[in-house]
Amino acid sequence: MDGGSVEDAMVGGGYTDEPHVLAVDDNLIDRKLVERLLKNSSCKVTTAENGLRALEYLGLGDEKRTALEDNVSKVNLIITDYCMPGMTGYELLKKIKESSSLKEIPVVIMSSENIPTRINKCLEEGAQMFMLKPLKQSDVAKLRCNLMNCRS
Repeated sequence: MDGGSVEDAMVGGGYTDEPHVLAVDDNLIDRKLVERLLKNSSCKVTTAENGLRALEYLGLGDEKRTALEDNVSKVNLIITDYCMPGMTGYELLKKIKESSSLKEIPVVIMSSENIPTRINKCLEEGAQMFMLKPLKQSDVAKLRCNLMNCRS
């Protein structure tokens, strides 16, 4: 069943209730796990292996500002790992929240470390949620519900 994408399944339509999530994690296994869980929850997923790639995709890279502007309006949620080389998830969060075109996109931070000061710092900077890794399908269901503003 692998190989087809959620995007293939929605040939005829635009954004119905299938949110587009940008998943950022430097660890391939974690990235694939998050991608699979999100796809199981009927999300369209784009992955990036680090914060700089995510910013490029979102149009905040150095020279790619105009080429990828279309992507911005299509991303409904960004989920990022906290600990990544080069740019942490926290730094990525700050850049997104400083951008007038991106600041409305909800950002969820994931980490395998449960450090209250880190969690609070991210939430104060504007993160929608902080989730502990490894993510489970129930976490993603909660996330999707949060994104769609449904009440459980």
